[in-house]
Amino acid sequence: MKAMLLNRVCDLTVNNKPLDLSDIPKPKAASDEVLIKINVCGVCHTELDEIEGRTSPCKFPVVPGHQVVGIVEDMYDKSNVIKTGDRVGVAWIYSSCGKCKYCLSGQENLCPFFMATGRDVHGGYAEYMVAKKDFIFKIPEVFSDSEAAPLLCAGAIGYRSLKLTGLKNGQTLGLTGFGASAHLVLKMVRYKYPDTEVYVFARSEEERNFARQLGAVWTGDTTDISPVNLDSIIDTTPVWKPVVEALNNLAPGGRLVINAIRKESIDIDYLMKMDYSKHLWMEKEIKSVANVERNDVSEFLKIASEIPIKPEIQKYSLKGANKALLEIKQRKIKGAKVLVM
Repeated sequence: MKAMLLNRVCDLTVNNKPLDLSDIPKPKAASDEVLIKINVCGVCHTELDEIEGRTSPCKFPVVPGHQVVGIVEDMYDKSNVIKTGDRVGVAWIYSSCGKCKYCLSGQENLCPFFMATGRDVHGGYAEYMVAKKDFIFKIPEVFSDSEAAPLLCAGAIGYRSLKLTGLKNGQTLGLTGFGASAHLVLKMVRYKYPDTEVYVFARSEEERNFARQLGAVWTGDTTDISPVNLDSIIDTTPVWKPVVEALNNLAPGGRLVINAIRKESIDIDYLMKMDYSKHLWMEKEIKSVANVERNDVSEFLKIASEIPIKPEIQKYSLKGANKALLEIKQRKIKGAKVLVM
């Protein structure tokens, strides 16, 4: 089968074709797995973190990709509620142990044995993959394959981030960065919290225009001061400067949620500019997002189908994966990017 392989950690600014189109053996499903014929796979910034070594795969080569939609072609356990022919999705959470204190307390995203799709095991930049039968999701009929793929990560992690803000209807929300995840959060907020005003901070004028089109009441650059102090802010950027600037716009008692697997170090010196009295005083909080739980994905798919949330998407062929990744690196983003097999 055809697959895009990552064979080594590399710098995308030096090597703009980090993935190799290769022929690899078609996998077979073990007793706790299903074989999926992949239709589409979303492209995520986390793949850049894998390629550039910020969250490096445990072994090489590996097939990246964790926003997978396809058809169940084969399975070992025929009694499972999932049947052959079902359309299913695979998200970042490939598996957890189910036995540790975190799994037993409903925090499987913190499991020390957490395995990530497309990092710890082969993912969706391929024609086929295997997935754990208890960690796949039926896709609501309202979505096409390409519309569903970004919901599995960009949507689910955005949903988790929004839950962690503790936002109440009528409070103000800021979004710093406006890519695949943030634009889905904005659509969700307009549905779930109709009296909440959303303020968007983004470097690109195109992203700011896009945010206004989707209902943001105000947009500005990352370093701008919003017209009002914000009750909550979600940071979806890969760098540190927006974190410090976001704290400057946070209201007393407000919470900043950082939605990122890893942060790049290119502007880490910006943290030295943080002033306690200006950025953290008055009981401001910072909270990180770690992975996702299965409930995040299933709950978000249900909400998204009810609204419905239809992400803005750009489509690429499998061999176009390098182009899509480079555009994310260069911040050429409007909505979400999806590979079509």
